Amino acid sequence: MKFIGITGGVGAGKSKILGYIQKHYKCEIYLADEVAHLVKQPGTECYVKLLGILGEDVAGAEGLIDRQAMAEKIFANPALLGQVNDIIHPAVKKILMERLDAAKSAGEVELFFVEAALLIETGYRSLVDEMWYVYSDEEIRRKRLRKLRGYSDEKISRIMSHQLTEERFRESCDFVIDNSGLFEDSCRQIDKKLEAFTWQE
Repeated sequence: MKFIGITGGVGAGKSKILGYIQKHYKCEIYLADEVAHLVKQPGTECYVKLLGILGEDVAGAEGLIDRQAMAEKIFANPALLGQVNDIIHPAVKKILMERLDAAKSAGEVELFFVEAALLIETGYRSLVDEMWYVYSDEEIRRKRLRKLRGYSDEKISRIMSHQLTEERFRESCDFVIDNSGLFEDSCRQIDKKLEAFTWQE
């Protein structure tokens, strides 16, 4: 079984690429953001630690950590971001490694994917068999984010300014999917890369 990390800038189309792979190949796919949501649930070790540094007022009426409240605290005190990441990233990695071991033991899938914008920065390069970069031209990414997510140009620029450069993504990855054009072209790139693995209609 091959362990593959998929990364890329905001708006590159990582989710759509993974949707295609999920449909046509024997795989398991995990989105790091979704796992991060799980580790922040009430009663978890992460939850207790996060409330300890952010304050109990970040918990909403049902006890769940309010993402907006957490973001506002971090924006007001940027030093908190490193502390939050030091709590969440190791917990996410631990769950993913457990799921990877379980998938290997079960022997039912050929490919195991984990997706996140920060895979390179959080040390997955040394864990995965291959790192893939989903690339899209910046202006195309901006158009997608304006249309699909309703983001303002200011918000898009702010997010992009905190992500790796295209050069850094490319030098850190083993395979690049150019997702700037027709999606069918992106699919052909994936199929050629995965031709040794089982295809599913």
